[in-house]
Amino acid sequence: MKIFVVDKWKFLRYLLVLTVLCFVFTFAGNLTTDIIATIASASRKLPIYNIETSEAKISLTFDCAWGAEDMGQILDILKANDVRVTFFVLGEWAEKFPDVIKRMAEEGHDVANHSDTHPHISSLSYEEMRNEIKTANAKINALTGKTNDLFRAPYGEYNDNVIKAAEEEGCFTIQWDVDTLDWKNLGKQNILDRVLSKTKNGSIILMHNGTKDTANVLEEMIKKLKEKGFTFVPTSEFIYRENYTIDHAGKQMKN
Repeated sequence: MKIFVVDKWKFLRYLLVLTVLCFVFTFAGNLTTDIIATIASASRKLPIYNIETSEAKISLTFDCAWGAEDMGQILDILKANDVRVTFFVLGEWAEKFPDVIKRMAEEGHDVANHSDTHPHISSLSYEEMRNEIKTANAKINALTGKTNDLFRAPYGEYNDNVIKAAEEEGCFTIQWDVDTLDWKNLGKQNILDRVLSKTKNGSIILMHNGTKDTANVLEEMIKKLKEKGFTFVPTSEFIYRENYTIDHAGKQMKN
């Protein structure tokens, strides 16, 4: 029977080399993943999901596409709490509720573009995409007396052509990183839990008017976010308009 004697120091050297190799391969794998993600994001257009900032600033946004029964209550709460937000409205909705649009603008809120008719915009032709955005902007601008440069696609759907069409109409495409899911009518506490657990510096929060819970949860949500140190900024005053990049996750960063 043969007996193999292993030199202790050789064994430790081999173990050290093996450990280093494992680390290198692991690091290289992670690095490769990051490089691939960066290349992928560079090859396609992305909307803005949130903003890179060290300040405790956030943007509260509402999509307005159907009724307007709760808009008086929502605007009263925002005014009472000195909060300005961004309303993404349909062109058709703006036509139906011009007095609401004018009040939004008069009280310092963004009145932004959510398309004209709320189609599945990524399935339209390029000219149809542009027409949806252009028509809504014309209606909004006429009512507010201001030029809008923010666009949010219906259903959050987008592709390169959607973003390109928005850019050609002078608009930044805006998404969100905190979804309240208020339209699912899951209850006030569910909304509060989602918002308070997910909101961070630079977040863009999505809400909707015309739901069962939105107007009823809004004031408590605002107060709790303020207690956490957050301040509210309309999206138009939050995004970078030049000298910026958007990473593979949609974070807009100042160069």
